[in-house]
Amino acid sequence: MKVLVIGSGGREHALVWKLAQSPHATQMWCAPGNAGIAQERLNQNGTAVECVNISAEDLFKLLAFAQEQKVDFTVVGPDNPLALGIVDLFQQHGLKIWGVNRKAAQFESSKVFSQKFMEKYGIPTAAAGTFSDVIAAKKFCATLGGKCVVKADGLALGKGVLICHNQAEAEKAVDEIMVSKTFGAAGANVVIQEFLEGIEVSLHALCDGRTAKIFPTSQDHKRALDGGLGLNTGGMGTYSPTPFLNDAQLADVAARVLEPFMRGCVAEGIDYRGLLYPGVMLTKNGPKILEFNARFGDPETQVYLTRLENDLVELLDASVNGTLDKIELKWKSDASVCVVMASGGYPGNYAKGKVITGLDAANALPHTKVFHAGTTRNGNEIVTNGGRVLGVTALGKELKAAQAAVYAAVEKIHFDGAHFRRDIAAKAL
Repeated sequence: MKVLVIGSGGREHALVWKLAQSPHATQMWCAPGNAGIAQERLNQNGTAVECVNISAEDLFKLLAFAQEQKVDFTVVGPDNPLALGIVDLFQQHGLKIWGVNRKAAQFESSKVFSQKFMEKYGIPTAAAGTFSDVIAAKKFCATLGGKCVVKADGLALGKGVLICHNQAEAEKAVDEIMVSKTFGAAGANVVIQEFLEGIEVSLHALCDGRTAKIFPTSQDHKRALDGGLGLNTGGMGTYSPTPFLNDAQLADVAARVLEPFMRGCVAEGIDYRGLLYPGVMLTKNGPKILEFNARFGDPETQVYLTRLENDLVELLDASVNGTLDKIELKWKSDASVCVVMASGGYPGNYAKGKVITGLDAANALPHTKVFHAGTTRNGNEIVTNGGRVLGVTALGKELKAAQAAVYAAVEKIHFDGAHFRRDIAAKAL
């Protein structure tokens, strides 16, 4: 099977790495890929994965490439091409592709759509309002005492969410999104939610239009600095499983969230085939959904795929074919921890082109894998090429061992200005 993976981040490197282990994969490309992806080889025949210089958002070029190379199966990583309708385009041309279609991608590409859907189908979520008018938005913030979360409606690379503790902060957040247009067109409308207190966990479920198979729990660390301080980022590290939900509680969340979600999709004529990733707050009044994402999380993918025992080609194929009910997901009992090494200044401005050393030494450690995110090759050297540079990931018999292993690997890697959190998985321990 010839496989094309779309995207260039840590999530895509993890997808490529896992797909490459499948005996079904005989040739693989990644567009545009990164320096780490270019080092992967297929288990089946030792062929190198080839990076193709086509942007993940250049849908027609990607289509032409897939047709020319007679690609059998395309796997989409990031949210933007899904929201732009890449799945619909490939399917119109008779090509097999994994990921949600444009209609289903609205759960992530429009916070307003998502909020209204949850309210309509009784999915537990925060009290909220949706606004296109600045004055009305600020008035609603006042009804929550200014303790609220202000979200840009559209896609903003995981950064269009502002947490406010008082009315002054709330008004500033509304102005930033709707007046100053910090997140561009994504901020034409906003969703304002009550501020929920509790423990946040990431859930993932693989869907095939009828069936949803839930993954074990994981927990992301969104803030740039230790102790949950600093600016919001795309994610600075994650671990799985978490101790905050036992199997019975996880099944209960699945019943409260996934069942009405799938039922609502059928009622609305949304054929949801792909990955559903709800952010969940475990409050004293039970689990509440903060938002839906319509693709694998990053860096959650890194910890999930290092724990997954199934063949990923077969799983994604069943998701497209509507045959997930015949498959049982199998997971290693080991814990997995991923620590993101970022460029100095991220999530603000940062420099690129810093030489990275120690990658081979880190990868040589047992049960350790360094996933590349923002990297590229410059001659014989691998250099930084993004905000989040690497997702260093390690397995351990239990969480403490995995945490010790991952930080031992991080210590071996160096680049100018590198910064990372030292408390990934600390909440669980």
